[in-house]
Amino acid sequence: MNSYVNMGVGALLGTVFVLMTVSITSEGIFHAEVPEKEGYAIVAEAASEGEAGADTAAAAETPIATLLASADAAAGEAVFKKCVSCHTADKGGANKVGPNLFGIVERPVASHEGFGYSAPMTEFSQGGAVTWTYDNLSHFLAAPKKFIPGTAMGFAGLKKEDERANLIAYLRTLADTPVALPAADAAAAPAEAAPAPADAAATEAAPAAPAADAAPAEAAPAPAATDAAPATDAAPAPAANN
Repeated sequence: MNSYVNMGVGALLGTVFVLMTVSITSEGIFHAEVPEKEGYAIVAEAASEGEAGADTAAAAETPIATLLASADAAAGEAVFKKCVSCHTADKGGANKVGPNLFGIVERPVASHEGFGYSAPMTEFSQGGAVTWTYDNLSHFLAAPKKFIPGTAMGFAGLKKEDERANLIAYLRTLADTPVALPAADAAAAPAEAAPAPADAAATEAAPAAPAADAAPAEAAPAPAATDAAPATDAAPAPAANN
């Protein structure tokens, strides 16, 4: 074998030996044990998800009927500026990234002519049976992708109740004949009606008292029988005299 080859192989082996020796020595000197207990437990991601869920739940707490009673359509027009990049609002306006929104309130979902809706939105519409009611608009605008999973709408949503109500009040004006506002007390009616069964039970129980009072009335003839007893005793008296 050539002496140069021998020298090269020897140098390579020597280098590998030195590197391995340094590595093993360094590991022995600077080796650190794994701590039995972590110094800090970071759960920031889980907390953010919890906060997002809390925000969504809070957004659904106040009925939209109640919010619309004090909503400001003029303020809603200002909020609508967030939507103009994707939607038009004028009658007969062109579709953009999203459909034209004139007459959106109570319009069947996924029904605007000339616009291609996503499959989830079309499925949600149930063939046009579902309309954009005030409640549906409120839920959708609060969290579009949560209300209709898979929708192509990229808007994050309006978490503030007053902004959402103002925007819906403005959308209501985009019509030849605006749809009537829902009664503000409509949502509270079921809650107020809940005690009715208890009151009805009390009403049904009330006639039981007169029934109890009627019992002495049936016993009233008993004294009459007692009074008749002397008459029976008196009848034989004249016979004895005869």
